[in-house]
Amino acid sequence: MARALARGWGDPVLCSDGGSGRAVQLAAELGGEALASNTEVAAQADLVVLCHKPKQLQAVAAELNGKAKAVVSVLGATSNAKLLEAYPGTPVFRMMPNTPAEIGHGIVCYSPAPAVDPELETQVIALFERLGEVVVVPEPQLDAAAAVMAVGPAYQALLAEAQVDAAVRYGLPAPLAARLVTGTMSGTAALLVARGYDTLTVRREVTSPGGSTARGLDALERAGVRGAFQAAIDAVVLGGAR
Repeated sequence: MARALARGWGDPVLCSDGGSGRAVQLAAELGGEALASNTEVAAQADLVVLCHKPKQLQAVAAELNGKAKAVVSVLGATSNAKLLEAYPGTPVFRMMPNTPAEIGHGIVCYSPAPAVDPELETQVIALFERLGEVVVVPEPQLDAAAAVMAVGPAYQALLAEAQVDAAVRYGLPAPLAARLVTGTMSGTAALLVARGYDTLTVRREVTSPGGSTARGLDALERAGVRGAFQAAIDAVVLGGAR
């Protein structure tokens, strides 16, 4: 996620890692500098974006406390309350982006913490709007939102892969099938937005009674497509609560 955000902004970065070498690679790609520690990043940056594992919250906060001017967290399963406890006296912002942020087409869910400075909040939101659409989501709903948008690119990729594989079995070349599938996904998404997210209308505009689309939709329903997505969101939300 750190790489996707940095690429989406496209600016030189100040970054550090735990020894993986990714910070050096990122700085080489985008410009900027890979620093030796999180403390050095905090000392030089106006805003620190936390992209580490949630279980590392306390360890990283111990390095940054008193040095970070403001903090944005993209950590899963890490509430505003936990962030404020880890960073007392430091402005914190809880964001949940997805990987299309890398190309400026991301969704970023934002759950505001209490008593956020409005001017700083405006600046942070403007920064993340460069990555796509920022949607304010009340924190109690953020887990469900993340189970749709944060993991969504993987689901959409799986749907595309399944359709391409099915088309290849009928003789369509894979590159052509991929072009048709992804173009249709992109166009349908734009059509749904234009129709005010009225999925039923979009389906009815394609589906004639007893026609090929009706047969295909019936096959998907019988195969349990709705149940599969419900099981997926249950696994993400309830699994993260354990």
